[in-house]
Amino acid sequence: MNIKKLYSTLLIILLCVFKTNAQEVLTIEDAMKIALENNFEIKIAKNNSTISETNVTVGNAGMLPTATASVTDNNSVTNSSQTRQDGTSTSLNNAKNNSLNYGVSLGWTIFDGLKMFARLDQLKELQKLGDSELKRIILVKIGQVNSAYYDLVQQQQQLAALDTTIVISKQRLELAQNRFTIGKASKLEVLNAQVDLNSDQVALLRQKESYANSKILLNQYLARDPKIHFKVTDEVNVDNKLVLADLMDLAQKQNPALESQIISKRIAELQLKQVKADRYPTLRLTSGYNFAESQSSLGFTSETSSRGFNYGFNASMNIFDGFNQHRNEKVAKLQIENSKIAVEQQTSILNTQLSTAFQTYLTNLELIDLEENNEAIAKQNLEITLDKFRIGTITTIDFRTAQLNYVNAKVRYSNAQYEAKLSEIALKELAGNINF
Repeated sequence: MNIKKLYSTLLIILLCVFKTNAQEVLTIEDAMKIALENNFEIKIAKNNSTISETNVTVGNAGMLPTATASVTDNNSVTNSSQTRQDGTSTSLNNAKNNSLNYGVSLGWTIFDGLKMFARLDQLKELQKLGDSELKRIILVKIGQVNSAYYDLVQQQQQLAALDTTIVISKQRLELAQNRFTIGKASKLEVLNAQVDLNSDQVALLRQKESYANSKILLNQYLARDPKIHFKVTDEVNVDNKLVLADLMDLAQKQNPALESQIISKRIAELQLKQVKADRYPTLRLTSGYNFAESQSSLGFTSETSSRGFNYGFNASMNIFDGFNQHRNEKVAKLQIENSKIAVEQQTSILNTQLSTAFQTYLTNLELIDLEENNEAIAKQNLEITLDKFRIGTITTIDFRTAQLNYVNAKVRYSNAQYEAKLSEIALKELAGNINF
């Protein structure tokens, strides 16, 4: 087999791979769309966000009146006796007594120290907190989908590299057998070539296993059947134009963790307002319409009934409660102080994470260039070595070394692209800026 035949074989393999990929290619955009629609944790977070939104009502804040309807019906059968002051007495067995009461009552708190307004504002902030948590979950899950997707891309590239090395190893075995047949090589050379080919095939099987398991994991993130078969694209496109200062500015505005701490601080401030409202009087209007009817088999009155409208108000004010009001306000102020510290802490953590992740990102970008150059050199070295091996001017050890150097260079280049992509994803996740 000459070099031209080798290239033809490699071309056929590449065409077969392309044909297989063309059958069903899952793009990263499609993967993110499926995750947004299907992922279980995102669904739960969406429902929790909807719950927070549903709770934002003036009624839940206590601003609206309440109306209650009630019905009470009591009946009894008793043996009764009565003795009057004049000494006369009367008795009745199986005396029936019944009473019926029903009506509607209305109550409306019209002043509570402005607690209800603070409560409404707090419900709105809780809604924002739910939205922020939803955003955090989406960013985390989309980040996982991106990582799992590009892991498959790099593994797919490594499969192609292993396919290439197996083709080369088969050619080497064929050349060794031909040389042995004509007496130019020993049986040992043939056996070494066979052992190396077997090792390459084992490595390919292991890589196929890892690739299949990674596809199952991605299907899990997409909440799909783990048996769904798909291919991914062949390239890892890394955004090499990220700027640390821009990322930090975005993170201050969009990072969900920092956003949640800021909202929590606002909620603590509104909680203090509600606690302070207990220092003021509470005024409540009341009214209602009631009907009452009773019947008695024994007594001066055998039947009574009443109906009518009632109205009024009640006012109350806390004068002394064992210093609990002072204690509650002090605790609420400490909660605000804690929330301020939490915001400062989260800001510091965020800046540290961005700085370290950006340094890793820059390093990985440099590694991409280095490994790309190494792959080109290793490929050129393999081509020269293959020509020399075909004419018998180098040893099998030198040939195998060049072959492994080429495969390792391709794997390192693929890994460098993947690591750089992971750094990009991490930076954009911290900045709250993953596009989906």
